[in-house]
Amino acid sequence: MEVIPLQKHYGPLLRTLHCCTDQAMTVALEKMELTAAQGHIMGYLDHHPDAPCSRDIEEAFHLSHPTVSGLLSRLEKKGFIEFRTDELDRRCKRIYVLPKGQKCQETMHQNILETEHRLVEGFTEQEQAQFRAFLERAISNMGGNPCNHHHKEETNE
Repeated sequence: MEVIPLQKHYGPLLRTLHCCTDQAMTVALEKMELTAAQGHIMGYLDHHPDAPCSRDIEEAFHLSHPTVSGLLSRLEKKGFIEFRTDELDRRCKRIYVLPKGQKCQETMHQNILETEHRLVEGFTEQEQAQFRAFLERAISNMGGNPCNHHHKEETNE
């Protein structure tokens, strides 16, 4: 097996690209006084308008009950969400996005669009399609599925 010189490794490039996109979202979230973990929860809620409960978030993010409870509690205190008791299952409290939370979701969506536009700035449409195909193939080669997201527990939020 041929040893590839360090400047040809993909890992540092991928890590740098991730840091750049992550930093763009972090700046947008900080302006809304949200942490990255809270932003992930708001993104989840944006894609699940049927008012999930905390158990759904625990399963989706592979987080413990205390971690999710803390994240949701802080989002509630900041006025992004509210809990309402499920009429069919009184033990379940459904999570509803408030107007402040809806504005947050719109801001996050706009930030994602702007970041992705910057990411492929100067690429032709064909190059953009190739870039996406290369990323998806690389993920597949590594045994990953772009639809499976595993998040670390973040308890210091």
